[in-house]
Amino acid sequence: MRTNAQNAGEFVAGVRRARLDGAGLRIGIVASRFNEPIVSKLLAGAADQLERLGVKSADVVHAGVPGALEIPLALQWMAQTEHFDALVAIGAVIRGETHHFEIVANESARGVMDIALEFGLPVGNAILTTEDEAQALARVDKGAEAVRVVVEMARLRIDLAAHGK
Repeated sequence: MRTNAQNAGEFVAGVRRARLDGAGLRIGIVASRFNEPIVSKLLAGAADQLERLGVKSADVVHAGVPGALEIPLALQWMAQTEHFDALVAIGAVIRGETHHFEIVANESARGVMDIALEFGLPVGNAILTTEDEAQALARVDKGAEAVRVVVEMARLRIDLAAHGK
């Protein structure tokens, strides 16, 4: 059973820390289809973490896009609805033999951050950027990590808004 301190977030060394409780939060997830074997593992980890944190499946909306460069636009469309408490970007960009890797890696990351700042909305970035498939497979826990981050940040946003009233 949670105490009142846990329900309102807690202070650790004088710093407010939000609770990891996803109950009632509405989460949007945008995932690329490129490198689908990796992305499916990231999505599975994210789904498992959402369930563990108490986010109901009815409160999660998934959107699929062709590749990592399309993720920010779909995130923007989700954010514009004002229906979500947090968003998660999921994809995998694996270095090839051309300069294209740097463009996709940098621009997708910039786009994800732009959405978070433009809308004041937590956006977890689980777009892997790796040298090879083995590195990507070693990092498939990043889908779950991105969910933990956005749940904590969404709760912090809620806690800070309540504190300011």
